[in-house]
Formats: sequence, C-alpha cells, structure tokens
Amino acid sequence: MELEKDYILRMIKDLTKSIAHLILGKSEIEYELPKESEYSRVDTLYVKLIELVNMGQINEAEDLLFDEINPSDMRQFEMAMSFYLYLNDFGDDYLEKNNYSRDEITEGIRSICKEYGVSSMVDFLF
Repeated sequence: MELEKDYILRMIKDLTKSIAHLILGKSEIEYELPKESEYSRVDTLYVKLIELVNMGQINEAEDLLFDEINPSDMRQFEMAMSFYLYLNDFGDDYLEKNNYSRDEITEGIRSICKEYGVSSMVDFLF
C-alpha cells in the first residue's frame, strides 16, 4: 500500500512537471508570490486558496479556484497547478479527514487543463 501511495505521489508530481514543460515552457511549476504590497488578483486568490486548505476547507478552496479561473490567463494556470501540487504534499490522513483524496487531485488537474484547452495532452500523459 505504501508503495502504491508513493507511486501516486510521484505520478502527480511528474504529471505537473510534464505540463509545465509542454504548456509553460518551464522545467517545473512553481508559483512564486511577490512582496505582499505587489500582489495581483491572482496572487491574492492563491493566498486565499492556501489558507482554506490549511484550515481543512479543501473542497471550498477548489470551488473558489474554479469560480475564479480565467482560461486566458496563463499565470492563473500555473497558480492552479501549484495549488494541486500543494495539496499533493499533504498526507492521505489529512486529505481524508477533510473529505478529499488523491484521485480528486488528479481530477482537478485534468479539469483545469480542460478549462485551458490542453486536456488532450494531459490524457496522453495519464
């Protein structure tokens, strides 16, 4: 079971790396926040999403992400992928305790990619 869990964790990380390379032309997805005084709307959204996740409100955070997503903003795409990578770093116990799962992480990644019109690439990677 532990081996399967490690495999899924690595698969999600590798998937996002591949997406970063194919879609963003980067080697990794790493959403970086500027100084707080320079936050954009996307930065503020990311901070709010992370706060909700840390409070155990993962489903609410994901709902907010999809309510606010703008498929013409690639910075938001990178932020969304970083959000799912952040979720992936939590243990299964934390996810389950807050009514979330690793399968939902992969489904979220697929849904974001669909919003941005790149789902065929993700389906290929899966």
